[in-house]
Amino acid sequence: MPDDSTPAQLKDWFDDTRYRSLAGLLSRVSKRFQADAFLKCVLEGLAERSLLERVHQCALGIDAALPGTFRDKVAVLRKLAPKLDHEFVAIFMCDFVATFGRNEPEFALESLSFFTVYGSAEFAVRPFIIADQSNTLATMLQWTQDADEKVRRLASEGSRPRLPWGMQLTALVRDPSPTAAILEALKEDESLFVRRSVANHLNDITKDHPELVLQRLESWDLENPKLAWIAKHACRTLIKRGNPRALKLFGFGKKAEVTAALTLAPAVLSLGDRLATTAVITSTAKKVQRLVVDYVIHYVKANGSSAEKVFKWTELELAPKATLTLTKTQVIRDFTTRKHYAGHHKVELQVNGQRLASAVFELR
Repeated sequence: MPDDSTPAQLKDWFDDTRYRSLAGLLSRVSKRFQADAFLKCVLEGLAERSLLERVHQCALGIDAALPGTFRDKVAVLRKLAPKLDHEFVAIFMCDFVATFGRNEPEFALESLSFFTVYGSAEFAVRPFIIADQSNTLATMLQWTQDADEKVRRLASEGSRPRLPWGMQLTALVRDPSPTAAILEALKEDESLFVRRSVANHLNDITKDHPELVLQRLESWDLENPKLAWIAKHACRTLIKRGNPRALKLFGFGKKAEVTAALTLAPAVLSLGDRLATTAVITSTAKKVQRLVVDYVIHYVKANGSSAEKVFKWTELELAPKATLTLTKTQVIRDFTTRKHYAGHHKVELQVNGQRLASAVFELR
């Protein structure tokens, strides 16, 4: 199962009503399904379970309530899959395969390629990669030729080294080369859904092997719109970090010839207030410049230190001697992934990878 860092309300996708609905559907699909055993398994302790624990408990409940072998139970779930009303709900079937199919990897992987059409198997395939990377990736390479875009996407998304919510594929973090053939096969896929996964996969790799990704992208024909789109999205982290080679690849390699000022309003605010960030950028160049503009917030941490996060602002062409004013507003509020703490927060303006101006707001 993936690590659970999901918003609390998402767990309500698997509540009492949902489980009873599933029990009703399964009872109609299989006369041997023991609805009482299933409901006992999933409802006891329900309130204390997180979303992903509820998904996993659903898989355990299926196992407890259906007699027969693993293959028998998968056959029932195959009948159930088309009857489910939402892709997110269907991921419990993939979790069932990941939990109980480890001893039959070939059949399990074929099952995941079936179920992913109804609810993504990107998390469920990862234990099989960890257990037998070579053979699992060989199967996933075959998926790149599947007629269904969701199966093709699974080949890339399921093998991402650093998939959010998913268990990290440590071996592929160290050496991402085994997935190269998968990405090569999908880089010009007709589906944007698939190409976005390729871009995200490459972006994962940039966090550990930036030069490897840049070398690959520099060999691509970036006049091809599909490849250009993937390359740009694959390098988003590198661009935010001001990587010179990535900036050059997309025409932002020259140092910006500008003066810049940054202001924040209000200067003092409370959680829930809206912060307005305004940048004034004036060209000092004699030619048109291509600029990528980002801003950086140094968030105060619980221990009083700070951690920066770079936010994308815009890309533009600035005429000689021209002045441009940009304003962005955002509400300062807590998220499941970020908690705010009182103190002075520094904000910086970044243009073509260079930090050019800064200001500070105080969070009370």
